[in-house]
Amino acid sequence: MKNRSLMLKLLSALIVFGAWEIAGHIPISYAFPTFLESMAALARMTFDGTIFVAYAETLRPLVVGVAISAVLGIGLGLWIGLSKGFEWLFAPIFIVMQAAPLAALIPILVMIYGIGLTSKVFVVCIMAMPVIVLNTASAVRNTPASLKEMATSFMAADRDVLLKIILPAASPVIFSGLRLGVSAGFIGAILSELKITPTGVGDIITYSRSIADYPSMYAAIFSIILLAVLFLNLLEALENMLFEGNNRGYVSD
Repeated sequence: MKNRSLMLKLLSALIVFGAWEIAGHIPISYAFPTFLESMAALARMTFDGTIFVAYAETLRPLVVGVAISAVLGIGLGLWIGLSKGFEWLFAPIFIVMQAAPLAALIPILVMIYGIGLTSKVFVVCIMAMPVIVLNTASAVRNTPASLKEMATSFMAADRDVLLKIILPAASPVIFSGLRLGVSAGFIGAILSELKITPTGVGDIITYSRSIADYPSMYAAIFSIILLAVLFLNLLEALENMLFEGNNRGYVSD
């Protein structure tokens, strides 16, 4: 089964890259290079160290923002899922954050926090935290009532119900929300570099576009996608290892 899944992923990648190469040769646009040209540009930036310097800058707001979103997001999600009053008070905020157009909020963040690291971290948090909070709250709310009733019937304290019943049952769904939050965080990190100050990988994209070096521009975009896919696959592998046999979540009552 694992070999079949790997083969299907490789086939999917081959189809996409093949279509990219063909589209570049047609060409569909003068600004659309072939896949091989883009990979040559990526190799050049890798060998001269440009891409590593760029990611050293890009990963700073991403790591900080995702860490804050994970800690606060899971904590707030647990509280929202456990308390009806807290849910009515705070859940709408995160629903609005998830639906709001981020590009319209970035100028406000720049006015308040400037163009430094703080604004970029906020952008990552705005993208990542609502997904984590809402998934965590949903997982806690949908913990099977029969499990909680069984623990209560055995005179379990509220703390024991939370730590030994609710958290283990909700953990797979919480972890899935964390993966979605990390994915959204990647988008926020790059968007902040394009909209606030052109640094890191965003600087490569902006500069390459300005001088019509389209292979380098597409190479930078491809590197972002590749890094995100690799990171999400690592998280998925960790999730499968931690929740083997239960990584699909649970069926609520």
